[in-house]
Amino acid sequence: MVKLAYFCGHEQFQPEVLVRHARLAEEAGFDFLLVSEHFHPWVDDHSASGFAYSTIGAMAQVTERVEIATGVTTPLFRYHPAIVAQAAATLDRLSGGRFHLGVGTGENINEGPLGYPFPKYAERAARMNEALQIMRRLLDGEKLTFDGEYYTTDRAKLYSPPIGDVPIWMAAGGPKSAALAARLGEGIITSVKVPEETMERVINPAREAAAEAGRAAPRVLASRWTVLAEHEDEAWSTLGAWRGLRAPGRLEAVDPAELRKVADQMDRAEILSRYTIVKGPDDYVEAYRPLVEGIGAEVVAIQTTSVDQEATIAMLGAEVLPRLRALATD
Repeated sequence: MVKLAYFCGHEQFQPEVLVRHARLAEEAGFDFLLVSEHFHPWVDDHSASGFAYSTIGAMAQVTERVEIATGVTTPLFRYHPAIVAQAAATLDRLSGGRFHLGVGTGENINEGPLGYPFPKYAERAARMNEALQIMRRLLDGEKLTFDGEYYTTDRAKLYSPPIGDVPIWMAAGGPKSAALAARLGEGIITSVKVPEETMERVINPAREAAAEAGRAAPRVLASRWTVLAEHEDEAWSTLGAWRGLRAPGRLEAVDPAELRKVADQMDRAEILSRYTIVKGPDDYVEAYRPLVEGIGAEVVAIQTTSVDQEATIAMLGAEVLPRLRALATD
């Protein structure tokens, strides 16, 4: 049975609002929460950027059933991977064993503002290789002395360990990250635009890498961005906090003001074309149908924004989630 996730975006909503959304999402019938972790948002005018680990701790207290994952955090610069493991273990305890750790190689908009370097992908992947080893071993209860090229630990141990197994999911948009996730993690988080491309570039390389390593195929969390709007003007207004996400140079940017300026100089239709615009329940079902039927995802995450987010959560619960679940059982 597919699990359906609601995306909680720290770049759009203040943390106290996201805690309320988490409770409403559980009440609406979602199985999972995917919570972004950022230092800076994508624009500076319609934005927020709370500390995700605190927000998730509060979410754990107002929910009882939903599983909760970071979507995603970067255990490479701002946080030593052992600190991320400590945070994950604490959140697992606070949630009664419902926490999943989602990680990724990051963007400069979260590291650069704090004076950290943001090297090319090869170094970030090498750092992630070490980080995944450290986090997995600590979460599994080891007292760890680790001497890597980038990170060291000296008899590090989690003295508030997780309640059970905390799965580590890694964001992957291409074959290199997919293979790394398959070798050292338990799952993949991937954003789907064209399902066939996701299968070719992410899912299949991950399965091949897992088989070569003698491991089970990784779990898959597939997400897609949708914007609920009746017309272009409403879609643009609704997309306010996210319009910098699709602006050129977003991986290297430091200042959200710069991304806002770039986005606002672009043709509005060009940015909107990079999102799936939906008008109601039927469109939502068709937007996420390929993720349920074609990707073979264990978790399908609805990343969506609207002019009335709380009403949208309720509508999704009543009119979309049951239909998506029915697709998974057909």
